[in-house]
Amino acid sequence: MSEFTHFNDQGRAKMVDVSDKQETARLAKACSSIRVNEEIYQKIINDEMKKGDVLAVAQVAGIMAAKQTSMVIPMCHPIPISGVDISFEWKESENHEFDLMIYATVKTKGSTGVEMEALTAASMTALTVYDMCKAVDKGMVIGPTYLLEKSGGKNGDFKRML
Repeated sequence: MSEFTHFNDQGRAKMVDVSDKQETARLAKACSSIRVNEEIYQKIINDEMKKGDVLAVAQVAGIMAAKQTSMVIPMCHPIPISGVDISFEWKESENHEFDLMIYATVKTKGSTGVEMEALTAASMTALTVYDMCKAVDKGMVIGPTYLLEKSGGKNGDFKRML
């Protein structure tokens, strides 16, 4: 069982001990998206959604989610996050639908990475957009969600080739 880092000698789940890992500056960027119809797109960009400013609320939800990642993903360490940024980009797709691209960047200085925090932030941002717009249309599609890049740590840097 020793080749598996998240299992103890009895084959049961454990949280990995990172106390011997070097503290380094770490960054992760993740992306998610939500596809909406033209009516929702127009309501969001014109700030006409009944629940309020969709992107502002979703942005705050993503930041909050990054800070709470260890509460919902069992083997994630609670870490001191030094920064979270959520940004958006609209892309028109086929059939008068629009993709809201969500980019989450998370930073820390510590002994473990922030990939899960960035992925959680991007995911929760998309889920919040869905929640705020579902009264108009429940047919929105979330995803894909993926890691764009990460830096810092023993395993080195990663950059997705798009």
